Amino acid sequence: MRVPQTPSAEFTTTSTASWRDYVELGKPRVVALIVFTAVVGMFLAAPGLPPLSAVVFGTLGIGLAASSAAAINHVLDQRFDVKMARTRQRPIPTGHLNTRQALGYAAVIGVLGMAVLWLLVNPLTAGLTFASLIGYAVLYTAWLKHATPQNIVIGGAAGAAPPVLGWTAVTGSVDPYSLLLFLIVFVWTPPHFWALAIARREDYAKAGIPMLPVAYSVEFTRLHILLYTILLVIATLLPYLTGMSGLIYLAAAVVLGGIFLRYALELRRRGGNTQLPMKIFRYSINYLMLIFAALLVDHHLLLRP
Repeated sequence: MRVPQTPSAEFTTTSTASWRDYVELGKPRVVALIVFTAVVGMFLAAPGLPPLSAVVFGTLGIGLAASSAAAINHVLDQRFDVKMARTRQRPIPTGHLNTRQALGYAAVIGVLGMAVLWLLVNPLTAGLTFASLIGYAVLYTAWLKHATPQNIVIGGAAGAAPPVLGWTAVTGSVDPYSLLLFLIVFVWTPPHFWALAIARREDYAKAGIPMLPVAYSVEFTRLHILLYTILLVIATLLPYLTGMSGLIYLAAAVVLGGIFLRYALELRRRGGNTQLPMKIFRYSINYLMLIFAALLVDHHLLLRP
């Protein structure tokens, strides 16, 4: 059983670190979603199957870079993580890893990921991946997260980059269609995280992080979740309206968006339901996976009106 440590214990360990601690440091579930959207971007970038080398090395490099950013996030957030029930069992707050070990791990996999992308994919993908790493690990975590209630909105650009990275890994260029994928993830990010912020409002308040429901109110946040969900539904129609996708994707976007919108409306009307924010948070993850899966299926079946 892990015992939460105080922030003063951040440079010591209470036990020998295991490989599981390093895996947890890289936020594997978050990285899996990032890599999935990047891989979909790779397959959408090619009329047929993309080059195997671009898929393999692009996936590897982007995954390593995302894990490196996650590890840096753990280091920079450790004094806040120890105050929050949701995060105090992470490897650094428990003392299973110290700052030096975490930074060393982040540096090794980060450099390896950049080398793979630069040497085996292309410099553009490497450069954009590095920019998104800095955007998330430094600009968002170290500054925006604690500076403004709009942290998720502004910082969401880094999290929305993976589909573009996957696209450039195959083509070596940034295509307008790849920016539609960026837009979908960018608009998806606020309602996704704000639902979690409502559910964990007391934790964020205790840690002094000005998430929207902490800085303003839960009711204000519920309204913004609804507004951004409406924008998200509109954004997910753009691939069909621009000819990027066909009827299979359109049907999936309408159904999945309708469910998301129903949840957002229910949250707006029934703010006292304490289970609903986490239900929306979990659905939003499945929503993004299914939207991108629908894009992929539609692209290869080529069903057009």
